[in-house]
Amino acid sequence: MLLVMDIGNSNIVMAVYKGKDLVKSWRFTTDREKTADEYRVLLESFLAGIGLTFDDLVDVVISSVVPPLNPTLERLFRGVWPYRPLFVGAGVKTGLNLKVDDPRSLGADRIVNAVAAFDRFGGPLVIIDLGTATTVCAVSAKGDYLGGVICPGLGISVDALCRSAAKLPWIDIVPPVRAVGKNTVDSMHSGIYYGYVGLVEGFIKRFKQEVGQNAHVVATGGFAPLIEQGTGMIDKVEPNLTLEGLRLLHQKNYPR
Repeated sequence: MLLVMDIGNSNIVMAVYKGKDLVKSWRFTTDREKTADEYRVLLESFLAGIGLTFDDLVDVVISSVVPPLNPTLERLFRGVWPYRPLFVGAGVKTGLNLKVDDPRSLGADRIVNAVAAFDRFGGPLVIIDLGTATTVCAVSAKGDYLGGVICPGLGISVDALCRSAAKLPWIDIVPPVRAVGKNTVDSMHSGIYYGYVGLVEGFIKRFKQEVGQNAHVVATGGFAPLIEQGTGMIDKVEPNLTLEGLRLLHQKNYPR
């Protein structure tokens, strides 16, 4: 079985695959202070919950946007296998042509999402990842990764608004009943939600002008289902897009 891990700024998503089949996935808080031993205990408890141990795993592939955690995880898995886990980065075979100024600086999560989306839908593509940060990426019909944008995520935007405006209360992120708010809280809900929907729709329109109006729009990330409710411009929400991309990258680099 294959273990895949997506290390994000806020959460770590881990999953076990048996061949092409997703057996089980878990989500837990990213903690830069945890030691390799602490992470090992945590991972062992998750695996034990489905009747597995590290001995049942043949390999691990990791996508990380939190570099300080990488040595910790490498120490963890070096204690389990005699070889280094596969970290997504420079030198990893992707099957895509990275048409950006410096491919080495490209975020691992963006590469992984593009690999999975292109394998599933072909191109051209607009890929939106709505997590701690929001990324929008473009892939051509030929499989050229063309680049994209990075902007503050929905949660960060709410946090900045509430922290910076002393008279505004803290609010949950929920779809508003109407666009025209009748009070402060309703006005904030509308501004945050429809403002972000407008941001996403604006990027989709501009990206399609550059990569083709027939581009398939795929969304993933924790806020994707929420934003999809407010727009008809997202063709498909894929919650496990990053996990599937990690599985595919392992297959491309270790076809055994």
